[in-house]
Order: sequence, then structure tokens, then C-alpha cells
Amino acid sequence: MGNFKVEGNIINITKRNIFFGEVAVEDGKIKSITKISEQKEGAHFISPGFIDSHVHIESSMLIPSEFARLAVVHGIVSTISDPHEIANVCGMEGVEFMIENGNTVPFKFNFGAPSCVPATVFETAGAELNHDDVKALLERPEIKYLSEMMNFPGVLYKDEEVLKKIAAAHQLGKPVDGHAPGLRGDAVQQYINAGISTDHECFTAEEALDKLQRGMKILIREGSAAKNFEALIDLLNDWPEMMMFCSDDKHPDSLVENHINQLCARAVEKGIDIFHILKAACINPILHYKLDVGSLQINDDADFIVLEDLKNFKVKQTYINGLLLAENGKTIGNWVKHVEDRESVNHFDCSLKKVEDFTYPFTGQKEIPVIEALDGQLITNRLSAKPKVLNQNIISDLENDVLKMVVVNRYHDAPIAISFVKNFGLKQGAIASSVAHDSHNIIALGADDKSICEAVNLVIAATGGVVALGNGKKEVLALPVAGLMSNHNGYEVAKSYTSIDQFAKDLGSTLLAPFMTLSFMALLVIPHLKLSDKGLFDGDEFKFV
Repeated sequence: MGNFKVEGNIINITKRNIFFGEVAVEDGKIKSITKISEQKEGAHFISPGFIDSHVHIESSMLIPSEFARLAVVHGIVSTISDPHEIANVCGMEGVEFMIENGNTVPFKFNFGAPSCVPATVFETAGAELNHDDVKALLERPEIKYLSEMMNFPGVLYKDEEVLKKIAAAHQLGKPVDGHAPGLRGDAVQQYINAGISTDHECFTAEEALDKLQRGMKILIREGSAAKNFEALIDLLNDWPEMMMFCSDDKHPDSLVENHINQLCARAVEKGIDIFHILKAACINPILHYKLDVGSLQINDDADFIVLEDLKNFKVKQTYINGLLLAENGKTIGNWVKHVEDRESVNHFDCSLKKVEDFTYPFTGQKEIPVIEALDGQLITNRLSAKPKVLNQNIISDLENDVLKMVVVNRYHDAPIAISFVKNFGLKQGAIASSVAHDSHNIIALGADDKSICEAVNLVIAATGGVVALGNGKKEVLALPVAGLMSNHNGYEVAKSYTSIDQFAKDLGSTLLAPFMTLSFMALLVIPHLKLSDKGLFDGDEFKFV
């Protein structure tokens, strides 16, 4: 860890000024900041590093060390990371894996204690974290907060186990993240009064404003599935202390392209104050979560970035603890330690399936309930459709884009849950994945039962992965770590994912991110109609249909 100096236009976000000067680094800390002149035209800009204020690393399909290698290229120095996905599969062992692997690289992961494992009692997960487990995690210094409290009915109805988890975080002085899509008025006030301080699930400015006015901090989310930037960004000028940026879920192809830097550039285009933008991107997460991340002040950790300009936010260099980790779009040094396949960090105990397991008998129904997938959103709508029948079984209706969708229990053999979904657009073949929030059973849909069965069996054979097949071809992206992540080079994983994503589109899908959207069709805690391994679920009434 050498001593060095960097010159450029230095951004002091809290004092709202920019000047040309020199940052001196010694032993990983900022030793001095010296002003040389007023802001210099043509010079690069030195800023605190970007922070993703809410992200599930697992959604990148990369282990933490590989996620970090791709993220630093975009100026990310730290994340607020909820290991909720792997916890639902592998429990405490999964959380431990994320922490241990994250510690192998010079990146500042800040993990939370998953609050809802399993997410609901209406699905089968691979593990359970009770109050004692959560408390034990919160007592660890590397666990910075209680992760998103998705069980908002449990909060509102004062479920004892839920309240114990929240109390454990408060006793340790650690914040509690929220998850309250659509919650408004007295209900959200009760949720906030329980001591929950953030929400990243706002789909409209009206909902976000209601929560902001009640004292809740709002994260502007723009990920691979949910995209709420356009709806919320105009609030930032009026609420600069109360907002942050996050991705929530970011697939590998997207992570290769950009991260929080792109949101900053888009905010500038919208006319948002530059200091408000950088406060949301760099400073507010540090203050809210009490992070050990530098904010470009004397004696801080030397966590900062060099930007080409404050318009496109192209990142020239990324430093963490005084180490130059990325420069001009490439990671510096061989600092990633890969892991071998670890069967112990997985949970796959179901048998291969037969085509007849996927039949849906016709019993005279005039209409069937249909899930309407919405591009770029996690919520769905509830529709109905006239069933298409063949040999006394209801099948996919390609003409009307009503496809059979299934969820297969991956933790033990059980009857397969079957429903129908609209807007995926497949004309042939099938797609399947073991990434299916939140319990990560196998989810699949397709044009016919044979294709669906084959896709599901390919996922089972790989002990986790993403599959597309049709037109005489098949592609498999294996995810051997918990059925959620690859342990291979992040750029190669991104390339493979891009290929299989395009294959799904070649099969007819018109969605921007078909696999990401598919993965949320089993997420029961977000309305309106979803499918768990136990059946079709009404997210508004919080009960099976």
C-alpha cells in the first residue's frame, strides 16, 4: 500500500464546492487535500466512490469476489448487500459463504442479516433463520443492518417473531431495511413506527412522497427487472438527504455495462442538482448505515474515484483503501480468488421429472386465472382467459400468448404447481431457472409440456442453472453455487448469460430481460398474482387462489 498523490477537480459534496487540487494518500488513508486553484477546465474529477445501497449479489449470478471485480470498473467501492437469496437455500452456511468469499477481495461489502427466511409460509425454502439466528448475525461487526422486512403483514399484525428480529437490530444500534410495495397511509405509518427506516419498492412518485413525508428514506431502484428511476428521480431535488440509489437485482450482462454511474448520468440529464446526485450515490448510504467507507475527507479511508467528467460519469480510476483496483474500464491486478465447485453450498434434492407430471386436467372450466407479467416491473396483474384444451388437458395457448408456467420444489419431491402466464411471448420451446425468488425452487414456462419437462430436467441435472431450449438447440448456464451463482470468470458468465437471454428472445420472448422477469413470477410478497411451489397465490389477500 504505497503513498501517492492524485490531482484533479476535487468534489466536496457536503460543502457543495469543486476546486482543482491534490489528494495525498498515505497507508490507505487520505493524508491531505490541498487546493491549488478554482475548478480547472478539462481536468478530471475526483469524487467519493459510488455505493449501491441495496443489492442482492446473488442476482448477478456471480460469487461476491467476481461481482466486485466487475463493479469496481464502474466506480463502485461498496455495497449494502442482502444475502437473502442464498440464505433461503442454504441458511447460515450460505450467509457465511458470502461473507468469507467477499473477504477475499479488497472491496467493501456490507452484508445484512436476512429477516425473512423463508420469505413466507406459503412456499418451500431450503432453510429457516429464526430470531436467535438473526440475532447472532446482527451481533457480528460485519453485519451492518437487518435486511429488508418483507413480511409487512407480520409487522402490521405484530407477529412476535418479526418484532423480536426488529428489536434485536435496534438494541445493537443497527438500522432495519424495509420492503413495503404499495403500502400507504396509516398502514405505512404503522410500519415505519415499528422502526423500519428505508424502502426500495416504490413504483410511483406519489407512494414515495407519502413515505418520505413520514420520515422514511427512499432508495431509487434501477435494476435488471424493476426500473423505478424515471418515476422517482424528480423527488431528489426536494429530498436530497433522504434518498439513495440502488440496483436491487442486477444480472451479469447489465453489470458489465454500467452501475450507479449510469444513474448519475441520467440524473444530470434530468436537470437534478449535481451535489444532490452525488449525495445520493456516495454519501447518504455511509451516513445511514454507518459504513467504514471514506467520503473524500482528511483521515478517511482512501476510497475514491476519478471521473472523466460530470456528464457521462465515465470512470477513469477506482481506489479502495488506497489501492488502485480499476483503470480505464479494466480491473488492475489479479486480486480475485476463484472457488471450486462446492456441493456443500447448495441444496438440490429432487428427482428428474416425467412429461405427464406437467399435465393440467380440464374439468370444465370456462375461464382460468392468468398471471400478466409486466416488463420492467416485479408486480403482476391478474387476468382470466378461456382455456385451450387438448386431450382433456389445458395446454399453452400460443396464439393468445398464454403459456403454461410451473414451479417445481427443488428441496424434495412434491406435486408440481401449475398456472398460466401472459406476455412472455415464447412461440416454441421453453425456459427454466433455479433462480426463483425467494425460495429458489425451479420455475419454467414453455410452449408445450415436453419442452417444459426437458428444461426442468436440465436444471436438475446441473444442480442449478438457467436453461433455454427450442428449435433443436439447448443452452445451459450452470449455477453450482446454491443454484444461484457461477464460480467462473464474471465476464465469461456475462457472455453466456447474454447468449442465453438472446436465445429466449429468439424463441419469441419480447421482454427486455425474460429470465429476470421469470425469476420474480414466484415472488409472493409482491402483488398481485404469483405462483409458488404450493400453488397460485393472491399477493393482495395474501392467500392461495
